[in-house]
Amino acid sequence: MNIGELAKRTGLTNSRIRFYERAGLLRTVDRRPNGYRTYPPEAVLALELITTAQKAGFSLDEIRTLLPPDLEHWEHDALLEALRRKVGDIEALEAKLAQSRAQLVALIQDIEAKPGDMDCAANARRVLSRVLGKEVG
Repeated sequence: MNIGELAKRTGLTNSRIRFYERAGLLRTVDRRPNGYRTYPPEAVLALELITTAQKAGFSLDEIRTLLPPDLEHWEHDALLEALRRKVGDIEALEAKLAQSRAQLVALIQDIEAKPGDMDCAANARRVLSRVLGKEVG
């Protein structure tokens, strides 16, 4: 199939398909005598795998190492290890985001706890003193 047909089947643009080819992710590309690219039916599956992996947070380098040359010979153990590693990365990011969220919520509460007779500048110094653990001013 030509690149237009492949683009239609995958929902990707021609330029995105060419990008994946240049990046070494789409390896099953042949050239006709006129220089036009031609793709086998397996290219649809390869592109779907690439885009799904990207959505899951895999980098192009990670995807490149995981994709087998012909989709018939997957390295089962390496694939499982990469997926487990990505789940661990996501869990670590979730923990970091939860910590950041908790810090921001505490900061909001501290700012909102401004005594009524305190101006904004004094409140800012009060909050910063607590955040930094030292007197600001």
